[in-house]
Amino acid sequence: MTNYVLPTLNYKFNALEPYIDERTMEIHYGKHHQTYVNNLNAALEGQTVLQEKSLEELLNNLDEVPGSIRNAVRNNGGGHLNHSLFWEVIAPGASDKAPSGKLAEAINEAFGSFDDFKQAFAAAATTRFGSGWAWLIVDGTGKLQVTSTANQDNPIMEGSQAILGLDVWEHAYYLNYQNRRPDYIASFFNIINWDVVAEKFANLAK
Repeated sequence: MTNYVLPTLNYKFNALEPYIDERTMEIHYGKHHQTYVNNLNAALEGQTVLQEKSLEELLNNLDEVPGSIRNAVRNNGGGHLNHSLFWEVIAPGASDKAPSGKLAEAINEAFGSFDDFKQAFAAAATTRFGSGWAWLIVDGTGKLQVTSTANQDNPIMEGSQAILGLDVWEHAYYLNYQNRRPDYIASFFNIINWDVVAEKFANLAK
């Protein structure tokens, strides 16, 4: 039986300042993410077959989830998976880093340059209407793409694997940035942990 839990943060709530403030981290991680975990576990209560599946398996096969709990699994399972990736791909002191090696080569091949990738990613995050996420994904052919999803949907639901994600729900940035989503998006590039993103890319390339 799987009982989902919050992943452990590898940094303190204030470690990402000034880009993400301490209070936002406390609420985002301890309240919003925890609620997704709690609601997912509640939805799966008594579903012994589903409880044995990984979160990725659940979200990649939502048609196998009973209709009565499908939306709850989609929304809360997606919220758990999305946020778990988000905490992992950001880190303090990452502002002087950029992708290197195979990942940098793949980004240059897919987008033309790192700067062109940043523009494409920022555009996806800025133009995602309402709540959702912007992603750097590896598609079914192994190529990199920038995309976005609504609400807590994850690219795995469409057969792709996310290696970088940015939460553009207002709860992710409103205390510090209010309605200035573009400023929040620009700040995000100062805290990306490209080592983790490169590792995820390498694992998918195997």
